[in-house]
Amino acid sequence: MSSLLVITSFITFANEKETIKGSITEVTVYAQGAQIHNKGSYTVKPGITELIIEGVSPYIDSKSLQVKATGSVVLLDSKYRLYYPKPEPVTIDGLPLKVKKDIMLLEDSIKNINYDIQEIQDEIDVLNSTKSILSNNGAIRGQGKVNDSINLLKQAIDYYSVKMMEINKKLQVLNRRKSEKINKKTGMDERLNNLQNYQNNNNLKPKNNGPIHQIVITISSKEVVSGKLSYSYLVSQAGWTPMYDLRSEGISGKINLTYKAHIYQNSGLDWENVKLNVSTNNPYQNKTKPTLHPWYVDYYAYRNDSYKNINAAPTMAREELSQKGYSYSNSVTTQDLDAQTAAEFVQVVRQLTSAEFKIDLPYSIKSNNEQHMVLIKTVDLDANYKYYAVPKLDQSVYLVAQITKLDELGLVPASANIFFDGSYIGETYIDPTSMQDTLDLSLGRDPNIVVKRTLLKKELKEKIIGEKKERTFAYSIEVKNLKATSIELVIQDQIPVTTNADITIEPMELNKGKLDPRTGFIEWEFNIKSKESKMIDFGFKVKHDKNQNIPIY
Repeated sequence: MSSLLVITSFITFANEKETIKGSITEVTVYAQGAQIHNKGSYTVKPGITELIIEGVSPYIDSKSLQVKATGSVVLLDSKYRLYYPKPEPVTIDGLPLKVKKDIMLLEDSIKNINYDIQEIQDEIDVLNSTKSILSNNGAIRGQGKVNDSINLLKQAIDYYSVKMMEINKKLQVLNRRKSEKINKKTGMDERLNNLQNYQNNNNLKPKNNGPIHQIVITISSKEVVSGKLSYSYLVSQAGWTPMYDLRSEGISGKINLTYKAHIYQNSGLDWENVKLNVSTNNPYQNKTKPTLHPWYVDYYAYRNDSYKNINAAPTMAREELSQKGYSYSNSVTTQDLDAQTAAEFVQVVRQLTSAEFKIDLPYSIKSNNEQHMVLIKTVDLDANYKYYAVPKLDQSVYLVAQITKLDELGLVPASANIFFDGSYIGETYIDPTSMQDTLDLSLGRDPNIVVKRTLLKKELKEKIIGEKKERTFAYSIEVKNLKATSIELVIQDQIPVTTNADITIEPMELNKGKLDPRTGFIEWEFNIKSKESKMIDFGFKVKHDKNQNIPIY
């Protein structure tokens, strides 16, 4: 307890604050959510320092925050917080005080600079007048007595040259100063115009400074220390959905499975050139196994008005209630029982072991909820090819690839596109969580195998035996292989089943077919050579009450 109090006092009186910038280096995307890993650098002085990190996702799960640091420092605390900047003060007319001050200062500055420009212009005008007087002087223009004296003319020319050079230099300096002042005034005019437009465009309310999402890390150091920070947290606005491509080049080859992930994120931060991991885990799914509680049952008693007043009823009324089937206790009533809580009705399920796929290439994914396809894995699967026919429902033969050991690939349930011999066949669904260990992948019909199912009318019989009617049904299935190679074919059919003990169904000759007595399904499996035909006959008898009708198709 004492150590906790000491740490708390350190945090309370932390006197140094430093804002540092972190960058996203790695992201682990889950089925729902994503773990964002960041890195940054710091330098602190001796004492307690708060390191403030901005650029944090607004969808952060604060419980998931993890922080590590290098250097001889002690991590005292780490937390997530919302920082609300102070709003800008406003004047009476609603204009932000800073803008109002800027306008006033600019107006005063423009007024002063106009005085400066006018003062320079006055000097320029005086010098230009002096130049004009010199140029129009009679001695310079060759008028008067100066023409009679070479010395006077020489003195006049020397004076004119010196004076004009002096005036021109002063004019050059003044014009440069004037140009600088005018340029400065132009900038002030433009700034003033923008502020006045701001004032006139209904932007008179103070700026609403929204919250800034920050991570605050408090550390203690005995000396000046520089080091590295790494921190991570979970965000909810991200995830991925799986998609598969299954390709087969023929019945002699393997099945190529391409495992893809469609990643999306709207975390408020762009992921730029980050290391990407894809995990089948869902951190928002419950992780605790369910627990059974005792299952109590009792007779249900209807509560009428007299039962509602049972506590106020005299002894005779209680006896009458007891005779009607109600129970009563002097020590415990329904008001004395503890109320049930919502937690008692929550079912929690433990998640299966997840798989994580680390992507070697850097990815950039913007925070716009758009899907980005990321290739996770490509693998060749062993497949056993068979032909299947269910002529009772469809007189076509389908090629089926049977794939095993899918549980070793870390797949999740998702749709899959099927390609066979370079052509798109359609779409199927892969569910590795099912109890079956084999995936039957239908690759489409084969027109080179012909199958036909016929009801043998000549074998149809019906006779009365006492109170029973006996009916006989017989069928013939003919198969012909028009392919250039032998095939392995499975034919499925059925006989009816019943749960009525008064109805008896008896199978007849099944031609070596395997019958499941529970479902009535029959299956024949055999090899048929090229250009070969095969005939299968089967039938059944039905006995039932002669006065009842049973539809058999």
